[in-house]
Amino acid sequence: MSPGVVLVGPPGAGKTTVGQLLAARWGVEFADTDDLVEARTGRIIADIFTSDGEPAFRALERDAVAEALASHAGVLALGGGAVLDEQTQAALAGHPVVLLSVGLAAGVRRTGLSTARPLLAGVNPRATFAALLAERLPVYRAVAVHEIGTDKSTADEVAEAVHTALAAADGTSTPAGHRG
Repeated sequence: MSPGVVLVGPPGAGKTTVGQLLAARWGVEFADTDDLVEARTGRIIADIFTSDGEPAFRALERDAVAEALASHAGVLALGGGAVLDEQTQAALAGHPVVLLSVGLAAGVRRTGLSTARPLLAGVNPRATFAALLAERLPVYRAVAVHEIGTDKSTADEVAEAVHTALAAADGTSTPAGHRG
């Protein structure tokens, strides 16, 4: 069993929203690795970061990604920093990974000062987001087989673009195993 698509990208790119739309369209389950970590620990991500630190969270996240890649057949959205782990990068090889990219202005507008995003909390969210993009964008692109920009598109348009990209890569009118 393997996900029909794995969505990666920075915070605010729309991974959860687009993932839920794709799952509904294809009649499959949606899973988000952040939700999986929270369900497994009974704690929210921000609390894990605060109490246990980022390395502890990243270990939980790595385990959640590995388990989901092996057992989830629907649409899977990864937390924004999940791809920084080398084991996760290797595990993504061979999966239909789609990068949902977002520019600095749209990313900052969409994420704001959300306390649910501990890495973006701080004095200058714009500078923090810019540094995050600079660090992660090359990794996102290295693991992805498709990249879809989200800045000027609705969630429905992005979902359609993902669907079309996967269908074209598969050579059919819909991605393998998915209903259109």
